[in-house]
Amino acid sequence: MQRAIVGYHRDLEDHWVAELECQHFQHVRHDPPWMLRPWVTNQEGRDAMLGQLLDCKKCDLGAPPDCQ
Repeated sequence: MQRAIVGYHRDLEDHWVAELECQHFQHVRHDPPWMLRPWVTNQEGRDAMLGQLLDCKKCDLGAPPDCQ
């Protein structure tokens, strides 16, 4: 299910996590060659992606909201 990015935070290992409108969290790593997300590496890139849709597997499974 497609959900909009509404914010970000870092996890305990200092990786970026997108906060989705559905209240689920999803890691957004730039880890070439498997995941190409260079926008994650700077504030301007992350800000530009606010409102963009990500596929939320947790919504597909009917999972409860995540807690920060």
